[in-house]
Amino acid sequence: MSTPPDEKPVQIDERAVLETLQNGNMKEKGLLPYSSNYSFLVTVQLDDLEVPGVYKPRKGENPLWDFTSGTLCQRETAAYVVSNALGWDLVPPTVLRRGKHGIGSVQFYIDHDASEHYFTFQCDARYADALRKLALFDYVVNNADRKSGHCLAGSDMRIWAIDHGICFHTEYKLRTVIWEFSGQAIEPELLDDLDTFCDLLGTVNSPVVQKLTMLLDGSELYALADRVERLLQAQSYPAPLTYKRNYPWPPV
Repeated sequence: MSTPPDEKPVQIDERAVLETLQNGNMKEKGLLPYSSNYSFLVTVQLDDLEVPGVYKPRKGENPLWDFTSGTLCQRETAAYVVSNALGWDLVPPTVLRRGKHGIGSVQFYIDHDASEHYFTFQCDARYADALRKLALFDYVVNNADRKSGHCLAGSDMRIWAIDHGICFHTEYKLRTVIWEFSGQAIEPELLDDLDTFCDLLGTVNSPVVQKLTMLLDGSELYALADRVERLLQAQSYPAPLTYKRNYPWPPV
């Protein structure tokens, strides 16, 4: 998605964005094309602040055989909670709230060049650290659909990850285009982040667990913690499994 002609990139702090997305007045600008589920470009205004967003209502989700119906918007929101808790800031600020079409996820719209995606910038050294985090993040959330086009190079020169509706399944579902780090040792600082996150998941009253409990069921939360522990034990980037479908289709 490129910036709408009447919009400018918004550069504001995350707390203000979350507050606005959660409590602001939301207005639809139009239906986004090429989405498998209904997605609306919106603006959300609170006091003097207006931010662009993407609203994905529960009512617009197509049913899937392997994911509980009506939970994709919750998974979108949970992905942001995990990204934020890890301190990796890969997922744009996302909230779960009611809009014109009912409950849905509302995510901050990232201004970016629509011609750029993972396959065009995967060798760009400026993004190497972010892509390593993303490879681990997708394993942690069990992302079943990391297409190249779900990786955005924002106008703020950061990598952003979007479209996390089919994550957090209890069964192994990882399908991604990011495999070039497979088998490599996870960097110590990233292991530290994973270890801290693991501790948070093990603390029943932690804000992270409280938020995730509202978005995922108990078995999914348990599986999330198990995947983090597996990474900490292996201390290496995950590799494709020979007996599984490891790549999404289409890849872009």
